[in-house]
Amino acid sequence: MKYYCIGIKGSGMSALANLLHDLGNEVFGYDDVKDFKYTEHGLKDRNIKIYYDNSHDIDEDTIVTYSKAFKEDHPEIVRVHELGLEVMEYNEVMGEITKMFKTISVCGTHGKTTTTTMISKIIDEVYGCNYFIGDGTGNIKKGNEYFAIESDEFNRHFLKYSPKISIITNIELEHTECYKDIEDIISTFESFANNNTSDLVIACGDNENIRKIDFNKDVIFYGFNEDNDVVIKNLELTSDGSSFDLYKDNEFIYRFNIPLYGKHMVLNSAASIILGMHIGIDVEKIESVLHGFQNAKRRFAITEVKDTIIIDDYAHHPTEIGVTIEGIRQKYPEKKLAVVFKPNTYSRTKDFYENFAKCLNKADKCYLTEIDCNREKQSEYPGVSSKLIFDLLDNGEMISDDTIDKLLEFKNEVIAFMSCASIEHMKEKLIDLLNE
Repeated sequence: MKYYCIGIKGSGMSALANLLHDLGNEVFGYDDVKDFKYTEHGLKDRNIKIYYDNSHDIDEDTIVTYSKAFKEDHPEIVRVHELGLEVMEYNEVMGEITKMFKTISVCGTHGKTTTTTMISKIIDEVYGCNYFIGDGTGNIKKGNEYFAIESDEFNRHFLKYSPKISIITNIELEHTECYKDIEDIISTFESFANNNTSDLVIACGDNENIRKIDFNKDVIFYGFNEDNDVVIKNLELTSDGSSFDLYKDNEFIYRFNIPLYGKHMVLNSAASIILGMHIGIDVEKIESVLHGFQNAKRRFAITEVKDTIIIDDYAHHPTEIGVTIEGIRQKYPEKKLAVVFKPNTYSRTKDFYENFAKCLNKADKCYLTEIDCNREKQSEYPGVSSKLIFDLLDNGEMISDDTIDKLLEFKNEVIAFMSCASIEHMKEKLIDLLNE
């Protein structure tokens, strides 16, 4: 079959294009962004063609899928409708793929990418594992039974998926442009767990919103609290990483050592360990994989330029910013920390600007950009700008592509770039300045 992926450089769409190619389909795509993005590596490896205008022909038997960042009035969306081509929602295509394998869905407000990456590496070490990860990577070998998929609740995408096992890392208020309140979000996760998941749910029992779900499936709760089925104890957080004991039904399982930082990473690891043990992987093997774990793209990614530490992270929600700063403080306790934050979406800024400022104030200084949003119009959110956050910062300064040299104030310290929007080019400009 032939698939045309519009918005193919998006983190989800690029991974989907990789999967469709691996399944033997002919895949090509379109994107507005001509600059190279970190999501393109898999596309280039597979020689998947990317177009940037509408001068190319599209065969009539081509199935079209597109990113929600592209509105219905986008010229390329209009064109495929005028051509009468079959159009499938992105998550509908993904849903069909989940039915082909023993699918493990990782969902939750935070931690999906890291946990999915962990699980894919643990399973791949023993059985072989297909995966779809929100850092733009996806891979399928038809002989593999298992498929680990990062399952996004945005626009209720994951309600099209059919997993055997689901992991719920946490539930918080997010995506307020498509959910009316936290109860709406909890209800959607409950539907996913009870109606989409066939066998088992592994859920963080420390999260009060997860505990509100009325599960009709077998559930394994994990966390630091003693009322969980699997409990994390004797936690040690050092500049080298994190160590902890895991107990199941009050019986000691194993002591794990991971090269990751922050309690949130320990929780992600615990979910992955439980999953691995449930499908029959030896606990020593799991520990060995996690001990050498390298995180997904743009997740606490460290670059050292002389004596300056640069960290690139996907954090875009106040909770994610807060725990990432805690992780940086754990690894680099003697260094000062500057955060460069690019807000994404007007709705998220409107709803969380106070919490954004509160978390960003944990850094020594915050450099703030204007809001970057490709799926909302500023005219729909009058009065919403980065100034809402800026006015609440203890030590803040606005920054742009043309004023990256401001960051040299933190030369020889730690500078962390945080956003789910495009911020990599700012990091690269800083690296060039430091090398000069």
